[in-house]
Amino acid sequence: MDLTGAHTYRSRLSWQGSTADGYEAYDRTHRVVVPPAGGELVMSSDPAFRGDGELPNPEQLLLAAASSCQLLSFLAIAARSRVDVVAYEDDADAVMPEGEKPMRITRITLRPRISVAAGSDLDRVRRMVESAHRGCFIANTLNAEIVIEPVIDHPRAA
Repeated sequence: MDLTGAHTYRSRLSWQGSTADGYEAYDRTHRVVVPPAGGELVMSSDPAFRGDGELPNPEQLLLAAASSCQLLSFLAIAARSRVDVVAYEDDADAVMPEGEKPMRITRITLRPRISVAAGSDLDRVRRMVESAHRGCFIANTLNAEIVIEPVIDHPRAA
């Protein structure tokens, strides 16, 4: 496949522990690095899946990515259109029903609260929100095929 002109992204995930004592016993805490950014995210699974509720989980990060992408797409359109946006907040949520198979997030609701400078055309801003949604890379990616290429090994004895 020719990736000329493609944007590529990397992440590195690491976990250590043992699953020998079964599903109930293993630690779900893991670390994610997204080079070249410094630092790492310390994550877990949702508490419903025996994770640490004090740590972010993948479902929350998917929601945050969708919310962030909408914000950034909207701000880009506003800036190019010379519309002065002075504040933007989003109280978003995602729903993942347990009864549906395969289990997945079925709905994300974004609730942006946008403040614009006095004199702005509010109908134009509403149209820009829709345009931003149509151009959001994350929204356009959801439900995409996911390719998994595992490498399986075992720790070497010391």
